[in-house]
Amino acid sequence: MVVELNHSLTSVIPESALLILIGWILGGIIYGADKMQTFTLTPTVFFFYLLPQVILDAGYFMPNKLFFSNMGAILVYAVIGTCWNAATVGLGLWGCWLGGAMGDIDIGLLQFLLFGSLIAAVDPVAVIAVFEEVHVNEVLFIMVFGESLLNDGVTVVLFNVFDAFVSLGGAEIDAVEIIKGIISFFVVAFGGSLVGIIFALLISLLTRCTKNIQIIEPGFIFILGYLSYLTAEMLSLSAILSIVFCGICCQKYINANMDERSVTTVRYVMKVFANGSETIIFVFLGISAIDPAVWVWNTGFILLTLLFIFVFRFIGVFLLTWILNKYRLVPLEFIDQVVMSYGGLRGAVAYGLVAMLDENKFKEKNLMVSTTLIVVYFTVMLQGITMKPLVTWLKVKRAAVTELTLAEKIQNRTFDHMLVAIEDISGQIGHNYMRDKWHNFEERWLCWFLMKPSARKSRDYIFNIFHQLNLKDAMSYVKEGERRGSLAFVRNETKADVDFNKKFRASFSEIMPDIMADNMGPDHVPLSSILQDIVPSVCLVMHEQDLTMRESEDFNAHHLLQQHLYRGRKQHRHRYSRSHLETNRDENEVQEIFQRTMRSRLESFKSAKMGVAPAKKIQTKHQKKDKPQKMPNGNSSDKSKNHPYGDKGTCSLLFTSLLHYMKWLNACFELIITLESAVDFVVRL
Repeated sequence: MVVELNHSLTSVIPESALLILIGWILGGIIYGADKMQTFTLTPTVFFFYLLPQVILDAGYFMPNKLFFSNMGAILVYAVIGTCWNAATVGLGLWGCWLGGAMGDIDIGLLQFLLFGSLIAAVDPVAVIAVFEEVHVNEVLFIMVFGESLLNDGVTVVLFNVFDAFVSLGGAEIDAVEIIKGIISFFVVAFGGSLVGIIFALLISLLTRCTKNIQIIEPGFIFILGYLSYLTAEMLSLSAILSIVFCGICCQKYINANMDERSVTTVRYVMKVFANGSETIIFVFLGISAIDPAVWVWNTGFILLTLLFIFVFRFIGVFLLTWILNKYRLVPLEFIDQVVMSYGGLRGAVAYGLVAMLDENKFKEKNLMVSTTLIVVYFTVMLQGITMKPLVTWLKVKRAAVTELTLAEKIQNRTFDHMLVAIEDISGQIGHNYMRDKWHNFEERWLCWFLMKPSARKSRDYIFNIFHQLNLKDAMSYVKEGERRGSLAFVRNETKADVDFNKKFRASFSEIMPDIMADNMGPDHVPLSSILQDIVPSVCLVMHEQDLTMRESEDFNAHHLLQQHLYRGRKQHRHRYSRSHLETNRDENEVQEIFQRTMRSRLESFKSAKMGVAPAKKIQTKHQKKDKPQKMPNGNSSDKSKNHPYGDKGTCSLLFTSLLHYMKWLNACFELIITLESAVDFVVRL
């Protein structure tokens, strides 16, 4: 909270670096009190309790279209690039050790390769923390972010392979063992991804059946997502890749199946867990450094590690990009390659892996731990702080601040269809063709299997765009009304009439059942007219209105209050329920008010514009007025004309004041009814 109070500080120093500094301070306090470091980040806590939440959040909020459009390049960087970094760093350190640059340390070739595999892990937590502050363009961000996300899974698989080789011993390794290691690498990686996809399908199917248990349906997302991680770990597969693809593949279907409030709950709770885990991770990375027992200094080993991870990443990124640009429609520019090379930040994944090493097999474990901590601090702090100035100096293309307009979206969709047609005509099968085939397969089979019928019917793209535009219009109307002090300008705007009943027929009645049931009869009214007519003219600035309008409002004050006010029923007490959230509010009363208001607006619209006589109102005994009886001399027996309060002037003054007060009440109540009707109408729309 202290860090977030000053955004000028976080704009210069990344939040992850500030959290590490806080960890140093806390570690110093703990060490000064206990004379030893009693709190450390253990691998069990990190890999089973902190990392899954961060990875699930990253997968769930992954921009799928960008990710799968650049899937080939991301896999090249994540698989081939990680293997390149691990092999070159390990072999480079081994060569320098043979040359005597590190002194007398007890490390062999396999141990150097193992250290190279764990130090090659580009941490997604650190990458997200830094690149979100920089706001680079979408393609560059998805390249770095996607690579770091899949890179973790590949790194863990490589680490396990080399750890098995170290346990086996260098003399026992032959060509057969190497082939087994390569096969196990792909089996573990693709097997973990398959487990994640299976659990994503299971979550999507479960959310089809949670209509009556909406209060607990968000819990299924977290429980089954975590179970995908544990299941892959139990089967010795890649748990990180499992939970990544679980989040990526389930987000579309569960967002369509679940209630909107449940979707909001999932998003916020997932962000809370992820941010809390990130904070704990970086703070404990700082606390772990304040422990003299883990520090072993070797200048040659540490400096050469920093040099090799920096140089070989640059070489690997430029070499792989040179190959990819031969096949990419939009090649990656030189500046983007520099940022990708410089953005290889190391984090807690590397520290968690190095902490898992067995001291009996690795005599120089503390040296590796010390070097890993220095690499993490160097990349997160130095590279994180200098990332934003570098992006500004290189004039890297930034992400668009504004959202795409409707015309731009239509143009992009049209361009996508044109690319698919060109590939189809020319006989070439590209990613546009494959994406179109996958889209057809998904619409025909997956949506039918994984989505609720109501969710499938409400996925009309034109209607969704119309819904979004209406929401924007409603919000702009309210803001403009607050600025002007009146909603009268809404009546003067003209809108095109759209007959949605004719367009959607039965589907539209299912999407908007409450409105269609009461208002759409044989003499239906276009929706735009209803929207235009349900918003009354309300003005709270009473002293600015002219006298004529005041007199007309005085004349209609009692009528309007009688029309819109509703005699409230006795409200139900709030009851406890395990499966539903109840509020102290009678929903039937609000629904009746809304339906009655809509019905009266429709009748007034028909009578004014269609020449239809308004329906006669049925007067109840409460609405009947006693007619004044006439006396034999022709005078009325009504004594209301006799003023008991004095002369007529005083009575007129009191009556005028009362009318002004009622006029003010009318404005307030009509504004409340209008806002409730508009919000209820937009929600049903």
